[in-house]
Amino acid sequence: MSQPTEANVLDALRQVIDPDLHKDIVSLGFITRNEVEGGKVSVTINLTTPACPVKEQLQEQARELIAALPGVTEVEVEMTAVAPKAPEKVGLPGVRHVVAVSSGKGGVGKSTLSVNLACALAQTGAKVGLLDCDVYGPDIPMMMGLKGAPEQVSREGGVRLLPKEAHGIKTMSIGYLIPEDQPAIWRGPMVHKLVEQFLKDVEWGELDYLLVDMPPGTGDAQLSLANLVPVTGAVLVTTPQAVAAFDVGKAVGMFKQVQIDMLGIVENMSGLSLEGTVEGAAPGTKVELSLSGKARTVQVGDDGKFQTEIDLFGKGGADKLCERFELKNLGSVPLHPDVTMAGDGGAPIVLSAPESIAAQRIQEIAGKIAQRVAIKSFAELPVLQ
Repeated sequence: MSQPTEANVLDALRQVIDPDLHKDIVSLGFITRNEVEGGKVSVTINLTTPACPVKEQLQEQARELIAALPGVTEVEVEMTAVAPKAPEKVGLPGVRHVVAVSSGKGGVGKSTLSVNLACALAQTGAKVGLLDCDVYGPDIPMMMGLKGAPEQVSREGGVRLLPKEAHGIKTMSIGYLIPEDQPAIWRGPMVHKLVEQFLKDVEWGELDYLLVDMPPGTGDAQLSLANLVPVTGAVLVTTPQAVAAFDVGKAVGMFKQVQIDMLGIVENMSGLSLEGTVEGAAPGTKVELSLSGKARTVQVGDDGKFQTEIDLFGKGGADKLCERFELKNLGSVPLHPDVTMAGDGGAPIVLSAPESIAAQRIQEIAGKIAQRVAIKSFAELPVLQ
């Protein structure tokens, strides 16, 4: 029986197509190891992001294709991931991508989403940082369960701050530097200087993603971020009601004006999931519910349980925005008390209750953001002729 060669392995792997980049993994340069010893084949596939949602499918497809080659008796497929860095990006040594999480108005859960997205990305093995740029309402320390001033170290060129860490995420916030009950009554130039120091005087180290929790609106912090470092893209957070969607429209215009690409929109608090059980009820039994005087009828299932979703704040705000501005709808997160309680306790929902529907939705959104970043990065890479 003939034995496989490295060329045979590469030919087989050309049938594995990256679903986002629409090219085979060999042409994309994802194969970083290809070893053949007799009938044993060992390959390493380096993906664009640790958060790739189809990693297992690609791994299994590669294994099956290699195993089908004549003479192959054993197959080892190792999956690694390093987020690609777009060319000509300078400003933050070691930081591959800066992603702004912003909103047009306050109260839409932007900080809660920022914290949970950071945790979801870190769960995939990515190196993640979280910068709290909300100078007037720094919530990241509480949501991450952190307090106290960050350590300072002397380096060539001056004193630098070390990020405070929790859940494997490096964080920095004005909330670490001022008393909890002291407001930051600052004008624009002071905000700009603080953002600059947090970006350039903090030892972020090697990061795949630095998420930046922006203050609501279209003010000084957003402009400072755009001017100080190359931002890979922005994620906009809204809720279903019309007023939130209207304000997000202004944020879209602002990011276009400062030439920051938008990765997509997330609809938070998209609906309230209501569940219950009627003991002894026959399947199909109708149950009438009332919320604020409005009646709703649901049917009981085989186990006496019922479930319905109530649109407390309307419906479809994110879809309308995406259609209007030709943006990507990254997903929706339902309203659930556990999300708030988890944040207040310093244990984000994706860590404290990963099986919950809210956590699963956030994990899916994090994967889509990583995909969008990877696609954008590869689109910006130079084409070799």
